[in-house]
Amino acid sequence: MNFEVAPTESVTRREFLAVILAGFGNELLPLTGDHGDEPCPKALLSVADKPMLDFPLSWLEQSGIEDVLLICPSSHKHAISHYVQSSSASFTSLNIDIQTYDESQEMSTGTCSILRHFSSRIQEDFVIMPCDFIPPPSLPLSTILNKFRTDAMSDGSIATTCWFENSKLDKGAFPEEWGPPPTPTTIVWDDTSGTLLYVDTLDDQDRNGQDFELRMSLLTRYPRARLSKKLQDSHVYVCKRSVLDVLQQKRHLDSLKEDFFPWLCKVQYQATKRGKYGHTLGVVSNSASHSMSMKHSTLYTDVPKARAFLDVRSHASSPAPQSEIGLSQPPSPTGSDDDESITVSLRIGLHVHRADSGYAVRTNNLQAYLEANRRFLSETSYVLPSDPTKRSLIDHKAAISADSAVGDFTRVEERASIKKSVIGKHCVIGKMAKIVGCVLLDHCVISDGARLEGCLLGGNTKVGTKSELKGCVTQAGYEVEEHANYRNEKLDVSDWNEGHQRSEDSEEEGEDDGDEEDDD
Repeated sequence: MNFEVAPTESVTRREFLAVILAGFGNELLPLTGDHGDEPCPKALLSVADKPMLDFPLSWLEQSGIEDVLLICPSSHKHAISHYVQSSSASFTSLNIDIQTYDESQEMSTGTCSILRHFSSRIQEDFVIMPCDFIPPPSLPLSTILNKFRTDAMSDGSIATTCWFENSKLDKGAFPEEWGPPPTPTTIVWDDTSGTLLYVDTLDDQDRNGQDFELRMSLLTRYPRARLSKKLQDSHVYVCKRSVLDVLQQKRHLDSLKEDFFPWLCKVQYQATKRGKYGHTLGVVSNSASHSMSMKHSTLYTDVPKARAFLDVRSHASSPAPQSEIGLSQPPSPTGSDDDESITVSLRIGLHVHRADSGYAVRTNNLQAYLEANRRFLSETSYVLPSDPTKRSLIDHKAAISADSAVGDFTRVEERASIKKSVIGKHCVIGKMAKIVGCVLLDHCVISDGARLEGCLLGGNTKVGTKSELKGCVTQAGYEVEEHANYRNEKLDVSDWNEGHQRSEDSEEEGEDDGDEEDDD
C-alpha cells in the first residue's frame, strides 16, 4: 500500500528577540533638548562621530540575532526611522521593527511598563538593552547569551545580567554644575556560579542608611558570596519569556533595575516566594533528581550549611579587586535547611566584565558621554575626512592634533587649533579659534578667536567672536554672543531667549524714559 505524504515545511523558531530601548535621555540635558520643533534623540547623539545606536546594533549583528524591536518615544520615530533606513546597508542582517509609546520628557515611563505594553510582540526569550551601552570588542554578546543558555538548561536560571567595572573618573574632572556622578550600586553575587544575589536599591538606602540586610538563607546557599560597589549595571538582560508573565502579575513594579531584579533576587532564596511564582516563571523542577545528578557531576562542590554569623574578609585575604569583600559562614551543627523541601529551582545569572578586559561604558550622563568620546579618541589615530574634496575644506595652516576627529564637510580656517576633540559634520571653525577636549555635534559654528575647553555643544550651536567657554554644555541651536565668558554652565535655549527678551524690554523702557524727559 502506497501512502502519499505531503511534504512538511520546516519552521525555524527564532531563539531570541532583541529589544532596544531608546529613551529621552534626561540625564544628558540640555544636549537632548528639542531644537525648536525638532527633537534631538539620545540614540542619535554621536560618540566619536558615530551615533551611539550603532554600537548595540553592531553588537547584535555580530551575535547572530536578526530580529530587533526598537522602542522609542513617538516624537523621536521620524528621526530614528530616517537614520535606520539610511544606514540599512550597514546592518543588512537585522530586521528592525520600530515601535513607539506616548510619553513626555517630564513623565518618563519605566522599563517594566514598556515591556508590559509590548509583551504581545515578544513571544520568545528576549535580550533587552539600552541604546547607550558601548561594549568593548573583548565582550561579545554571545558570551552573555551562552551563559544564559547553559544556566537555563542546568539549574533553572530565568535571566542573565551583565555588570561591568567602570574606570574611575578623576576627582574634579568634571564641573559640579553638570550634576553629581551616578551613585554606585552595592551588589552581592556568587563568583563561582555567576549568580546575582542582591541589588541595593534607593528604598533600601533610605530605610537602612549605610547598612544593608542579607538573609541567612541566602548565605546558607552561597557561603562565599562577594560584595562590591565598583560594578555598574549595563542594563543588558537576557530573559525567559515567562519574565513578562510575572510583570503582568506584579504591575506595581516600574524599573527592571530598581524594582524587578531586586525583587527577583529575593525570590531565589525565599521559599514562600519561590513556591508562589515558580510555576509562572517556569522553573519548577524535581529537586531530588536534580540533587542526585548534581552530586554525580564533576563540577559540583558540596557546600556545608551555615546559620550563625557573617565573616567579612578584607582585601588583604581575598584575591578579589579592591572594594570587594567576601562573605562567608561556618558549617552548621545541624546541617538542615528550611528550603530543602522546595521543588523550585530559580537563579539569576551574572556576567562580570572587568575594566582590564576592555573599556565598557554607558553614555547615559554628561560625564560618561564626554569621557567616552575622549577614550575612543585616545584609542584611534588622527581622523580626517577620507574624501579629498571634503578634506580640502581644512586649511593647511590649521593645527589639528593626532587625537582629534573632524567630520565630513567641516571647514577649519587658518591658524585654528583643535586638540583632543571631536568635531561633527558641516561645522565651521573660524580663524585662530582654539578648541581643547570638546565634543561638537553637527552644524556648529565657532567664530574667529573663540576659545572652548572641555565643552559639549549641541547641534547648530553658534559661538560668537572671541567668546570663551569652559566646562559648558549647550542645547541644540544655542547662540553665544560675542565676547561672552561662561564657565561650568548648562546653556539652555529658553534661558537665552529670556535673556534676549529682558534685553529688549530694558531697551524699550529706556526709550520710554527718554521720551518722557523730552516732554518735560
